[in-house]
Amino acid sequence: MKFRCLIVDDEQLARELIEMYCNKTPGLEVVGLCKNTQEAMAVMSKEKIDILFLDIQMPDLSGVDFAKTLIDSPNIIFTTAYNNYAIDGFELDAVDYLLKPIAYNRFLKAIQKVSLRSPKKTSNTHIHIKADHKVHRIKFNDILYIEGLREYVTIYTKEKKLITLESLKKLEEILPSSFKRVHKSFIVNTKFIDSIWGNQLEVGKTKIPIGKSYKKVVLKLFEN
Repeated sequence: MKFRCLIVDDEQLARELIEMYCNKTPGLEVVGLCKNTQEAMAVMSKEKIDILFLDIQMPDLSGVDFAKTLIDSPNIIFTTAYNNYAIDGFELDAVDYLLKPIAYNRFLKAIQKVSLRSPKKTSNTHIHIKADHKVHRIKFNDILYIEGLREYVTIYTKEKKLITLESLKKLEEILPSSFKRVHKSFIVNTKFIDSIWGNQLEVGKTKIPIGKSYKKVVLKLFEN
């Protein structure tokens, strides 16, 4: 698994240093380097970003103010030459706060924190998902279905829905066998399928489309 990284800093040397650290660290992939938040917004509208290295003091819009605009933001690691912004950073649920000049061993510690927070299967009964600036413990048996939209997914449970920055493909790899991909944008917990009608599944009152390439998989569910 690779973390896709975006580096945002108005200083070229700072961008290049973090890029160098990323390139020599297994599991990291640099998606882009931006000198301001406007460039960052353009990249994030097109690319899935797992880790955002974000300088705090930048022209036009600070890193802190930019982070406040993000909905279900990626893992944020703030970088700055000033130590008086740490409280702001942690109030925004940042993973870490790196003080320049950044040493490589300190950089690695921040990456380890990201790994610990990443959504993953923690047992045969549940997973941990980051949403709404919290880490949620979700039981598999409570998940009805999952809908994907670009870099985000919405997880529908019996009682609520959670929107998180994640991919369906990644979730498909860690979910139990009772979950099946039925469309490019949907994964369904087969325990809650009530009926199949034409090219649709019914899960409670929700109708979910069946993709052409997934039709055979879905039909097999009703053979037993």
